[in-house]
Formats: sequence, structure tokens, C-alpha cells
Amino acid sequence: MNPSNFHLKIKKFENIDICFNALHGSYGEDGTIQEILLNNNLKFTHSDVQASKNAFNKNLTKLAISKTKVNYLKSLEITKKEIVRDYFINLFKDIGAFVLKPTSSGSSFGVIIFIKIDDIDLFFNNIQQQIKTYKYHNNFIIEPYINGRELTVAVNEEKGMSKSIEVTEIISKNIFFDYEAKYSKGFSQHILPALIPNKIYYECLSNAKIVHDILGCRGLSRSDFLYDEEKDQLYFLEINTQPGLTPLSLVPEQLNYNKINFTSLIDNLINTSL
Repeated sequence: MNPSNFHLKIKKFENIDICFNALHGSYGEDGTIQEILLNNNLKFTHSDVQASKNAFNKNLTKLAISKTKVNYLKSLEITKKEIVRDYFINLFKDIGAFVLKPTSSGSSFGVIIFIKIDDIDLFFNNIQQQIKTYKYHNNFIIEPYINGRELTVAVNEEKGMSKSIEVTEIISKNIFFDYEAKYSKGFSQHILPALIPNKIYYECLSNAKIVHDILGCRGLSRSDFLYDEEKDQLYFLEINTQPGLTPLSLVPEQLNYNKINFTSLIDNLINTSL
């Protein structure tokens, strides 16, 4: 599929029942392709245009859940022009370790963690390569770094009702559950169900459903959290409206654990969208 001419090529398909959207990242997950399909009166799986846009944009997600009980990391939004060494050093002195990530992105793309002030020097010593990485991104968010346990929850929708499935803890060989850890065999360990306090376990389930419902997601989603054991505090990070469905993926694993097989998942995604 070529994004530059998809809007033209899709016009050839007038009699299809439904488009199964398994794309990730910009264009496929941010509401763009959903809008093209909608404008061509074609049904498609997963979330609709607005839910996809809001979920893909981390600031819009936080705005949507700001009046709920879901606790999330407060963030600062900056533009690419504000990625300057002195600004980052002053920020580090002010708030300590922090995380930089594109406002709209998936699969942990472009996430940089500054734990030590030396990390800032290393980043700017390679700034030309970093800027190339961010070629298609102009807006970024900065969040305080939390050295917490990484948790994730799938929400499955059936007959118009959403239900949180399970809580998985992700133990990554890398500093966090980044792109490599997500898609490379052996780079992460999944603890299912997560061995966490009951209060945090049920808070994960509850919050994942709240975020899914508030954003108006459809069919399936996966929400990520950080659990700060020292403060006994749970933080919502982000939601994925089209989570991976590969053999390494978390959602099929959670559903299988709850006796929901892969075929049933696909059937449900299709039936929910018809």
C-alpha cells in the first residue's frame, strides 16, 4: 500500500464488506486511513477517525481523560525548534530525569530517556542523526522519568460492551519496552498475570476500560502503565488502538490466557465493525 495514492486505489474496491486495518504508526493508526475509508463508504475494523486521532496524539489523550480518576504523568509540549542543549540542561536541573517522545507516534518510536545530565550531552553530540530520526515529527512531549514497572492491559469489545482482559508486566532487556524489545524475540519477558498488589491490578483493569471508553475506541485497544512501587502509584502512559497481533504480541497472549483464541479475536473485530 502506497500512502500517496491509496485514496485513489481504494476507489476500485466498492463491493468489499470490510477492510481489516492491521497497520501501525502514522497514516494507518492516526485517523488518516480511517478518514479515507469513511469517505469512500467502506467499513473498517478497530477505532473510528476521531478516536484514532485522539489516541495517537498523547496530548489529546491526556486532555480526554483529564476529568476522570485516571492518574497520568503531566507533560510539557515543545516544538522541534526547542530541542536545544541549554534548554534541556536547565530542564534537567529543574525536574530531574525526563523522557522526550514525539507527541504523535507509536511503537515507542523516537523515545529518549535522559537519566543523567551526560545523556543530554550524548544526545546533542549526535543531534544531526537525532533530527533525521524526527524528520516527520514537529511536536514533542516531555514527561518526568519514572523508574517503574511496565504494565499493559488489553481491552476487548464485544456486542457493544468493553471489558479489560488481563494485566501483563513487561520486563525488557533494554532500558524500557522500546521498539527493539517489542518486535525482537528474546528482548522482553512477559509476566502474565502481573505479580503486583491487588489494588494496583484492579486499578489497571479499571483505568484501561475508562480510557478505552472515554476515547470512544472500538473493537480492541491496549493501554500501557507504569507502577512506581516506592510511591505505590500507578501512572497511565498511552493507549494503542491497533495493538500488534503477531506471535510476540501482548494482546493475543492475554486473550489466550483467558481462553479467547485468535480466530475468535479476529471474528469479533470484524463483527464489531460491521
